[in-house]
Amino acid sequence: MSSIQSTLNDFASLDAYSTRQTALSGLDPRAKVLATLGFIITVVSFDRYAIAALLPFALFPVVIAVLGEVPLKAIGTKILAAAPFAVMVGIFNPLIDHKPLFELFGIPVSGGWVSFASILLRFALTVGVALVLVATTGFQQICVGLARLGVPQEFTTQQLFMHRYALVLAGEVGRMNLARELRGGAKSLPLAVYGPMLGHLLLRAMDRSQRIYQAMVSRGFSGEMRSNRVLHWRATDSLFLATCWVCFAGARHFDLSHLLGAILMGRVT
Repeated sequence: MSSIQSTLNDFASLDAYSTRQTALSGLDPRAKVLATLGFIITVVSFDRYAIAALLPFALFPVVIAVLGEVPLKAIGTKILAAAPFAVMVGIFNPLIDHKPLFELFGIPVSGGWVSFASILLRFALTVGVALVLVATTGFQQICVGLARLGVPQEFTTQQLFMHRYALVLAGEVGRMNLARELRGGAKSLPLAVYGPMLGHLLLRAMDRSQRIYQAMVSRGFSGEMRSNRVLHWRATDSLFLATCWVCFAGARHFDLSHLLGAILMGRVT
């Protein structure tokens, strides 16, 4: 249970990086959201066997993380924490697609293994850029930007609540785990105990969420999350967004990995 608490705290701590004054702080959240959306759409548009063509796209989240002063190690650990989901999505590809595509050191490599590697790479790129967006912008500002872009208010409000009260859920998990340990509970729980504990956690979380909602309604909450920051679209936002989209389109149209390899091999005339 403590590992669940630490994972929730770890993901919720991304907002702390967004409070820093960096080179990206002055950008409109909508510009960063649209740039990230363009990146994700471009990455997922590649063929299922694409690997080398996707590698240049890793520059974008790395550059944004550096400009936003976000530690790459923090992003990498969070990607690894969610990696089992991507593994479960593509783990059966090698069993389905047996067609050999090429040989590596004399060993034939089937299309299933290539598509599996492509899924993992796409997952790392898309999840990594989403985490960098949260770390450099802040989840509340992302929701505000989405609302200004026309996303339904119900969706943005629910997403903001889900993110904001992840720490509340983590706190409940921590208190339950501490109470169990103080009563002499073993450090490792039997599998049969997880069901009742998760059920009790759900009841506690629902009860606390109801109290929070009643407190918010008594203070005038009407379903709209307001922000103190007024968004202003400036020329720098247009330049940033246009530069990102042009780079994405160029990397999608031209195989940069192939061109770089040809240049290094002296095959470009």
